[in-house]
Amino acid sequence: MAQFNCQDFEKTVSTYLLRHQSILDLLAKCQESSARTNRAVTKSVTNCGCININAQKQPFPPEADLQDLKKFFSSHLHGELCAACREIIIDELGKNLFYITALCNTLGISLEEIIKEENNKVKTLGRFNLT
Repeated sequence: MAQFNCQDFEKTVSTYLLRHQSILDLLAKCQESSARTNRAVTKSVTNCGCININAQKQPFPPEADLQDLKKFFSSHLHGELCAACREIIIDELGKNLFYITALCNTLGISLEEIIKEENNKVKTLGRFNLT
C-alpha cells in the first residue's frame, strides 16, 4: 500500500468541499464538528457506558519536579471504547479534520506545515510545553 501524506488529504478535501466555501461557513463547521466529537465521547459515557470518567483535582506534590508529572497526572478515563463508539468517534474526528484541513486550504496554510511546526515546538519546549 502506498504511503499516505497530508498533501493527499489536502487535495482530497479541496476536490470534495463543495458547499462550505465561505471562511465563515468553514469556521462554523469546524466548531460544529468539534462539538459533535465532544458529544460522541459524552454519549460513550452516558448512553453506552463503555468508558467512564472519574475526575478529581490532579495531584501535584510540592516535591515533584517536571520529570515526575506524568506519574501523577491522569486522563480520568477508565474503560475502553466499544467498537460502535470507536467507529462514531473516528467518524466525528474525521469530519473535524476535514474542516480543519479545508480551513487550512482556504487560508493557504499547509496542514503538513502546521503539524511539523507544532511537532518542532513541542520537541523544543519539551516538558516546558505543558500541554
